[in-house]
Amino acid sequence: MNTPDVVRALAALAQETRLDIYRLLVRAGPGGLPAGSISDSLGVPGPTLSFHLKELKNAGVVKQRREGRSLIYAPDFVAMKNLVGFLNEKCCQGVDADQNPVRARSSRSKKKSTRCC
Repeated sequence: MNTPDVVRALAALAQETRLDIYRLLVRAGPGGLPAGSISDSLGVPGPTLSFHLKELKNAGVVKQRREGRSLIYAPDFVAMKNLVGFLNEKCCQGVDADQNPVRARSSRSKKKSTRCC
């Protein structure tokens, strides 16, 4: 994942309605939800929902597929894994969850470092 993709994904998720949509889709799982169900669940009017779904799709965090006459939206779990991995590797490098510098561990150590992200 490159920096422009990360910025695009984070910008898309940094809006309350889009974050609510994404969270709903994550709870729905890989099967996703039709746009109408998302609209009903969140009380977002169709045109507004369409705009937000387009932004999430263009940012690469949501996938869209057609089933008959319905558009089904689902989270792109691979993209989110890559986003979190990028943040962990590039942004938190050398700092653990307690904000302490991570020291090199011997190969015998079984304790894993908890990264900040």
